[in-house]
Amino acid sequence: MRVAPVDIAGLAKLILSPECKSIAVLTGAGVSVASGIPDFRSPGGMYDTLCPDLITATPAQRNAMKHEPMAVVTWEMFEQNSFPYMEVRRPFILGTKNHQWKATIAHRFFELLHVKTNKLTRIFTQNIDGLDHQCKKIPTEKIVNVHGSISSASCEGCGTKMDFVKFCEAVETNIKDIYNPESGPKESTPILCGNCKKPLVKPTTVLFGRSLPSQFFERVQEDLPNLDLLIVAGTSLVVSPANSLCYSVPQSTVRVIVNQEPVGEELGIDYSPESTHDFFAQGKCDDVFLELIIALGWLDDLNVKDLPPSSAKLVQENTAN
Repeated sequence: MRVAPVDIAGLAKLILSPECKSIAVLTGAGVSVASGIPDFRSPGGMYDTLCPDLITATPAQRNAMKHEPMAVVTWEMFEQNSFPYMEVRRPFILGTKNHQWKATIAHRFFELLHVKTNKLTRIFTQNIDGLDHQCKKIPTEKIVNVHGSISSASCEGCGTKMDFVKFCEAVETNIKDIYNPESGPKESTPILCGNCKKPLVKPTTVLFGRSLPSQFFERVQEDLPNLDLLIVAGTSLVVSPANSLCYSVPQSTVRVIVNQEPVGEELGIDYSPESTHDFFAQGKCDDVFLELIIALGWLDDLNVKDLPPSSAKLVQENTAN
């Protein structure tokens, strides 16, 4: 029976061992923070910095967002008023179009894991930033965008797709910039669907209150029964059903949690010293995965030119040492 490692060296040994044949990854916002994209729940993240008074909304809708910032990404809010979502997401949408962010060390580790071992079964990413897809050596079918992607657009009502470049042009001209009022239009105007004429066009992200892609459920059923190692990285594990991966894997599956603080204890993750099922690799995702890359002997395969500045600096510092 596989036993959870007690350190990064042990994790590297497990990954390379013949008894570990299938590895899946569940990622959250923490794997993308080094790219410059803030996460949702940490200080400085979207929920923390949300300013409802600047958003085009009714007093009742603003009060709802003040009480619960997550309201801005719900179907209930978007169906009533598309502007809160679009105004909050404007910089993210246009930044994605302009390739503003780069895949981090964490993303590049997943790519190396596939190239070096061929054991990467699936990446289940809760992130909508599309950075996994910058890792071109990972086959597209191995990446499941659990909550959709911000790099494509369609109508939330009828499902009609809209060319992403044209959508971004409409965002620039129709949606006000609440973060930089001197840029863009002074007032937001609707972006209408070319088919149903409703103001429900948005990036293909999954709003709270809407169903996840069927691909998620299909791949979970397909992958989990034979999984040897589950790496959970940079996620608070508070969003279901993505967090169900943690308790749906077989008892024989080793679970590795890469995060700055313990998460998922209510899901059965065991952080006690006696745990033989779980390993807590505490730290920032880029720090932990760079240590793992070094332990695996893959450091020379990292190209700093492909990394965001903070990730490249971290690699260079370790190379110098």
